[in-house]
Amino acid sequence: MLNRWDGSVKPPSVRPAARLTALRTLLQRFSFLSLILTSLALMVLGKVDAQLVEDLRARVIDAFVPILDAISRPAATAAKVVEQITELQEIRHDNEQLRLENARLLQWRQAALRLEAENTSLRSLLHFKAEPPVRYITARVIAVPGGSFLRSLVVLAGRRDGVRRGQAALAGPSMVGRVVEVGEWSARILLITDINHRVPVILENSRQRAVLTGDNSELPRLLYLPPDAPVAVGDRVVTSGHGGMFPPGLPIGVVSLINERGVKVQPLVDLSRIEHLRIVEFGLPDDLLGDGERPGPGR
Repeated sequence: MLNRWDGSVKPPSVRPAARLTALRTLLQRFSFLSLILTSLALMVLGKVDAQLVEDLRARVIDAFVPILDAISRPAATAAKVVEQITELQEIRHDNEQLRLENARLLQWRQAALRLEAENTSLRSLLHFKAEPPVRYITARVIAVPGGSFLRSLVVLAGRRDGVRRGQAALAGPSMVGRVVEVGEWSARILLITDINHRVPVILENSRQRAVLTGDNSELPRLLYLPPDAPVAVGDRVVTSGHGGMFPPGLPIGVVSLINERGVKVQPLVDLSRIEHLRIVEFGLPDDLLGDGERPGPGR
């Protein structure tokens, strides 16, 4: 049966979902235009009253700060967890390396103890005379005299501190020069790169003797090496002790360049960045040191 509409019954109402759909379609059509108009209005308002726009922006930021803070907390927590996991992995790797290094050091310790006992026994059999104790003072570098033909340093320690001409100057374990001038409160150190510096040395691997001399460049060179001398890049160069000026075994540098012009040595210390030096007294005779001065009372 067909239902008839006789005018006394109202027509069926439009559904709310259909109204929402129509409203959404209308907003989508005019949303882009409304954004443009809003932007233009804000620009005009910013030109008319900049302070009002700044206050409005501050209020908007204040309103969104709690939301942004709540959103950032999980991200920060996740980043912190990832960082902690990475740190734990690095710590685990470092611990493994330290275990291996500790095992190697224990082996070297046992070898050192065995060699020390053997050395003590051999010295007692040979009536070995021990070397005199090493004494030193630490001095601060206060000047670097310039010039194309001078490689030296001035330290704040002099005759009253026990400094004597001819003493070795060390930076860390490496020899970098010797004392050439001594005042009451200061001393001048001639570096191994100076053209006037000479020191007898020996190549640690081959035991080949030579003389280290500076040429006012960054790299001193070796003299009096035989043509067939077994020299290789990386060989350590130490003092030989010949001549009695310095004790044997003080490290100086490593061979860095071998060519037809000679053999160059790279110092173990950057001579341009020295801030403190050790002026070392090895207990050598005064006539070897060159000036016959006695150590001061502070030594």
